[in-house]
Amino acid sequence: MSDIKFELNRAGVRKLMKSAQMQEIVSSYANSARSRLGDGYGTDTYVGKTRVNAMVYADSIPAKIENSRSNSLLKAVQK
Repeated sequence: MSDIKFELNRAGVRKLMKSAQMQEIVSSYANSARSRLGDGYGTDTYVGKTRVNAMVYADSIPAKIENSRSNSLLKAVQK
């Protein structure tokens, strides 16, 4: 066994989770999921209290109906 100790730099992780680079990465994942869907869906990215957040949502009535019938948002995000 080795005596290596690892201490996480919490301030650095906090800064990384709210950085512009992380926002680009999260946004690319959201846009990738959005591209698998048809018209009527949108994406939004914002910096929250602890990290960057992104969401894909049904923006139009037909998209909301399609999502409620076939769970298309969940399927697009899981791929």
